[in-house]
Amino acid sequence: MTLERLVLYELHVGTFTPEGTFDAVVPRLPELLDLGITALELMPVAQFPGKRNWGYDGVNPFAVQASYGGPDGLKRLVDACHGMGLAVVLDVVMNHLGPEGNYLGRFGPYFTDRYRTPWGEAVNFDGPESDEVRGYFLENARHWFECYHVDGLRLDAVHAIHDESARPFLAELAGEIGRLSETCGRPLHLIAESDRNDPRLVTPAEAGGLGLDALWLDDFHHALHTLLTREHDGYYADFGRLDQLAKCYREGFAYSGEPSAYRRRRHGATSAPLPGRSFVAFAQNHDQVGNRMLGERLASLVPFEALKLAAGAVVLSPFVPLLFMGEEYGEEAPFLYFVDHGDPDLLRAVREGRRAEFRSFGWEAEPPDPADPKTFGRSTLRWELRESGRHRPLRSFYRELLRLRREVPALASLDKESLRAVPGSDDTALAVARWSGGSRVAILMNPRPAPSRVRFPWGEWCFPRLLDAADARWGGAGSELPEILDAPVELRLPPFAFALYANGGTA
Repeated sequence: MTLERLVLYELHVGTFTPEGTFDAVVPRLPELLDLGITALELMPVAQFPGKRNWGYDGVNPFAVQASYGGPDGLKRLVDACHGMGLAVVLDVVMNHLGPEGNYLGRFGPYFTDRYRTPWGEAVNFDGPESDEVRGYFLENARHWFECYHVDGLRLDAVHAIHDESARPFLAELAGEIGRLSETCGRPLHLIAESDRNDPRLVTPAEAGGLGLDALWLDDFHHALHTLLTREHDGYYADFGRLDQLAKCYREGFAYSGEPSAYRRRRHGATSAPLPGRSFVAFAQNHDQVGNRMLGERLASLVPFEALKLAAGAVVLSPFVPLLFMGEEYGEEAPFLYFVDHGDPDLLRAVREGRRAEFRSFGWEAEPPDPADPKTFGRSTLRWELRESGRHRPLRSFYRELLRLRREVPALASLDKESLRAVPGSDDTALAVARWSGGSRVAILMNPRPAPSRVRFPWGEWCFPRLLDAADARWGGAGSELPEILDAPVELRLPPFAFALYANGGTA
């Protein structure tokens, strides 16, 4: 499946269902397919200590977590997905191994003390005898593609893959998987997570980049989240202006060399030349929810109308959209941090580390105990919610957004060059224009809890309203916007308004 067709659904196998297994995911696939999802993104499944873990403490990179169903269970899930036309992306961790049960260093120089990661010893990608270490992780990537037939890998925190060699490991990995893709005759994707805002990661090798396929776009999340929640602690201190969200739509990165108050230095480089398919956009993911002290999802932080705006902002963006499990119906159960380590000293260190992390956000209360089985249990999805109250129309709204994204050419094209995004004069509302061939759309949004005004300034457009989040069918109080957008025009937008106008129906 090509990047342009991906609609990612990130899930944690252990909390996605009460059973917490690969096999228990399979009965839910038809519902995800009906929603408009085209690919599952599984949080890491490499064997970790105990039965409860996010997966980033894996210690056997080639093994599959036994409590989830082991190798055969993963194969059954992948086969079931492929049988329905769904792709599978697997989150893998190559920057470190977990702290408990990690014996890899006894077999060779797999780790180095030249660098450190926030999670322990760094992997030796560029020191003495690193060729064999690189070979081990290259083979690990091939293993998931060849033995389990996954369609992509999400590479965790590549900024913690320390490598000063002339040919970086990530470039070597991209070349290896590119050749494998040609051999097996299907697209295979490498999607990176990084906090560096470095466009070289997804710049093609022939243009001097590392050649990865796509990058998680944290700036888009931070810009949208701060506008909706008004949170400005921690790394959110750098965000909160609507022009930053507009820049994300136009370019990708909000920070492309500007000074960062949080980092106390300039941050990033321009991503303007990169196509929209190079970025994965989201309003929620496991990190942004789970690394809050109480694991609150957006549904617990903002009003219902703001949830619909967040959905529209992500799904109708020119990027690859990602939904976090349960987001589509406004799941209210938290997604907390949980572990099942057996070492008491390690557990004490984990608890203290979490407290220290939360202090930068001004969160002083005692966080839930990561080792308490109840913390894990509280994080399990409550599927029954999707048919009750406002959860039902929210899911229907996501479904309609994803249908429009598929069927309206101007939305299906991930071309940032055919896009304009301009905040209102008082920086409180946003107008976005997108086009492809004869298809043109206008997107209007007000991420504020108060009315605002926005001017749609581009040309003489006279389009009917195709979608308004305020309509009763989506659980709203009724639209206040005109049936026809007769541009250029200035409109009054109600609080948390989100609307789509288009020149005709769908393709």
